[in-house]
Amino acid sequence: MSILSAKHFHDEKAAYKFIEKHIWANGVSCPHCGECERIGVLKGKSTRIGVRKCYSCRKPFTVKVGTIFESSHIKLHVWLQAIFLISSSKKGISSNQLARVLGITVKSAWFLSHRIREAMNDGSIGILGGEGKIVEADETYHGKKSGDPPTHNALGIPYPKGKGGAKRAHKRSIVSLVERGGRIKSFHVDRADKATVASIIVNNVAKESELHTDESRLYTGAEVHVKEHHSVRHASGEYVRGNVHNNSAEGYFGLFKRGMKGVYQHCGEKHLHRYLNEYDFRYNHREKLGYNDEDRANAILKGFVGKRLTYETTGKNA
Repeated sequence: MSILSAKHFHDEKAAYKFIEKHIWANGVSCPHCGECERIGVLKGKSTRIGVRKCYSCRKPFTVKVGTIFESSHIKLHVWLQAIFLISSSKKGISSNQLARVLGITVKSAWFLSHRIREAMNDGSIGILGGEGKIVEADETYHGKKSGDPPTHNALGIPYPKGKGGAKRAHKRSIVSLVERGGRIKSFHVDRADKATVASIIVNNVAKESELHTDESRLYTGAEVHVKEHHSVRHASGEYVRGNVHNNSAEGYFGLFKRGMKGVYQHCGEKHLHRYLNEYDFRYNHREKLGYNDEDRANAILKGFVGKRLTYETTGKNA
């Protein structure tokens, strides 16, 4: 039987109880003043589902206040369906597809999906690696930046014609760190240069780790930040040497790009970090780490509090 047959995916009261169980796992608390004791349930005939009142600040509230659900007119059980579909779709699901499945407008589906992507970044991924562990680092480029391509590099030297340097500099840069067999952290950076990459490694990789990269000059000198640094030479056709490789990062980029090109097709640069949240989240909650589709959907609920987005902060372009 499909998980989507569960009652909270179709009944609004059951959906409220399901959300309350996850967000108020340690007891009900007022989102306005933090009160945990003097709270009552309003039971009038005209009272909306799930309304409570805090008798400390005298304000009513529901479990939606202070979360990505706040001020949304979409039913909670529809939200739960969307969360399950996005978390269980390996390469993502487009706003048009969500709109058709959920019976809402494309605009609502797009905004709903961005709220969910924001909740996928719950901040629980700390330092990667450690003693005896391997962290792979790699960078990729996806989509063009706005404006005209640059004609000179950061040192003021003109880009040679036909070499592709200007094209690469005009693309959006992504740097990812993958703990082999474990988690991933991806970063959308303004420019993938040596200083930026070094800062990312210092702040996100344990010094006791072993770092594996390709031969890019961006990682030259990285050995001072970790226990060991090994690299493979892709330009010479070397992709694996013993246990030295960065194939985990390459595999993640392949999945990310297939989804972005085949499913989403267009992504505004200011939203790229949220799409990275989505792909990172699914990678960090994959079956190999003990998660199934239901576990993955439930894990998103932990990141809902304090993640309200408005149309002003999301903008109009996907």
